[in-house]
Amino acid sequence: MRGRLFAVVGPSGAGKDTLLAGVCGGTGPHWVRRVITRPSSAGGEPFEGVDAAEFDRRDASGAFALTWRAHGLAYGIPASELAPLEAGRDVVFNGSRAALERAAAAFPALQVIVVTAPVAVLATRLAGRGRESAGQIAERLARDVAPLPPHLPVIEIVNDAAPAEGIARLKAALQPNLARRS
Repeated sequence: MRGRLFAVVGPSGAGKDTLLAGVCGGTGPHWVRRVITRPSSAGGEPFEGVDAAEFDRRDASGAFALTWRAHGLAYGIPASELAPLEAGRDVVFNGSRAALERAAAAFPALQVIVVTAPVAVLATRLAGRGRESAGQIAERLARDVAPLPPHLPVIEIVNDAAPAEGIARLKAALQPNLARRS
């Protein structure tokens, strides 16, 4: 049996990485380690940081199953990270709304989970990261958001509580029996 592929999307500060870290690994889904054109020291999710030239070289060689650009960075899903699907394991990746049409074309069975939070919660979380100025945070929060493709199955999770509650919500969305294992 083939595993299921999930794209987890939502605004910066919604807590996607926190929720994924709480659900993935062990008997849970495989969390894709993206390749991003930012320094590995930037923190956040587990990712491989590369420079633009290396990213472009890998992209040209066909190493990525999906790429997109956002916030001045390039993001890639290495094709090798999808191998657990063939073994029947579910796979999740932190994606972008702007790349969902291409992702759905490449992966027809793709399922989307949208993680949201109230604007005040997003602002507090973004400020707590210390990566952006107050002005940059305000710009992020005011940015127009691309609509979700209407043909994709979408599950929405509001992550407005303690991390344990958000993790339980994501487990329930991914697979009801994962929520009961906790």
